Amino acid sequence: MKRIFIDPSKCDGCKNCSVACMEAHRRDGGSGVCTLDLTDPANVSRNRIVTDGRGGYDPIFCRHCDVPDCAGACMSGALKKNQTTGLVEYDEEKCAACFMCVMSCRYGVPAVSADRKRMIKCDFCVHLEEGPACVRACPKKAIEVREV
Repeated sequence: MKRIFIDPSKCDGCKNCSVACMEAHRRDGGSGVCTLDLTDPANVSRNRIVTDGRGGYDPIFCRHCDVPDCAGACMSGALKKNQTTGLVEYDEEKCAACFMCVMSCRYGVPAVSADRKRMIKCDFCVHLEEGPACVRACPKKAIEVREV
């Protein structure tokens, strides 16, 4: 199983990871960050960078937990732990938009979509052959994928 690991001491708050995530998941059919509308609420990153209050940054990413609180709270079965890949997978068709997952995650990762009809969380960029866009976009190599 592969997981994303973060070294917050290397993060300089550039948010390249967030923009790369937005680009990788855009629904408007465009391509390239130069055409990405960062003000469009439909373009949402599945990760975020917050200040730590001490002059540094805390990258907030889905940990695809071994025992995910989000999946445990999901009454519709839209979130499930894939025991083979180790990823917490989301089925938008099953989502009841109750957002119990958002309230249950101890890391504050899942978010409500702008239209309030679905939740947003990391999918490990399974649709991209080259892996998670955030990892490739980090100039400081603060984010990496490791086998666990």
